[in-house]
Amino acid sequence: MTVTEATAPADALLSVQDLRVSFPSKGWRAPRTEVLKGVSFDVRPGETLGLVGESGSGKTTIGRAVLGLVPVRSGTITFAGERIDQASSAHRRRLGRDLQVVFQDPYTSLNPSRTIGDTLAEPLLGHGASVREARGRVGDLLARVHLPADAAARLPHEFSGGQRQRVAIARALALRPRLVICDEPVSALDLTTQRTVLDLLLEIQEETDVAYLFVTHDLSVVRFVSHRVAVIRHGQIVETGDARIVTTEPQHAYTRALMLSAPVADVTEQRRRRQAAQRLAEQTVQPAADDG
Repeated sequence: MTVTEATAPADALLSVQDLRVSFPSKGWRAPRTEVLKGVSFDVRPGETLGLVGESGSGKTTIGRAVLGLVPVRSGTITFAGERIDQASSAHRRRLGRDLQVVFQDPYTSLNPSRTIGDTLAEPLLGHGASVREARGRVGDLLARVHLPADAAARLPHEFSGGQRQRVAIARALALRPRLVICDEPVSALDLTTQRTVLDLLLEIQEETDVAYLFVTHDLSVVRFVSHRVAVIRHGQIVETGDARIVTTEPQHAYTRALMLSAPVADVTEQRRRRQAAQRLAEQTVQPAADDG
């Protein structure tokens, strides 16, 4: 029996088991810094797993490891029953059909010199679609994310931040993936635009059954979009479970501190919450990981 067969849950689309990632430290012969320290979780088809933690927790590195953008020191990453943690470049290109990403910054994730139509057509043409097929699919994608058909002829600078993020989502959906990694996809947007983009992601998931690994620092966002939540601190998952329960009745002090650190409109209540969060943080002080 292989490692994958022994550890990956039968119903998992993505299974991460005992994942460890380390980066070189500064200084002559300094020991490597371990950023992920045995992380395990799974994502089922059609599900959203929210991965939440503050800056430095290691959450971004998890997404990058799944995408093959950072080397894995040990552990396994299995996608659709297949080990991918040591996948070759050719294998990674094939995975592009089923595994996609939406990055945080809609201002830098799009090529400013290419029209929206060219940006959306590129992955389709790269996977064998004809020009005519790609053109038709681009129209479908723009409609899917509620942008007008004439958007295909325009450049990214002609759109707002929320509209650019819709284009980024459309690009991620172009090849009809089974899993999309959403890396802080709304943190650069204002609150009203955040809600619009989150509603769009939920609508797409309901209609296509795509799964999301949703990386964020915001518990209110993760509560809105997720079925389950995994809370990560200093490279280790400290709490996981049903999104409603974890975000309303957290068991771990760190999760409670994250809840209390969320901003509220009342100044007095905000001060009280910050003081309570500080007390909880002091109860769980550990050395910080060198990662976002």
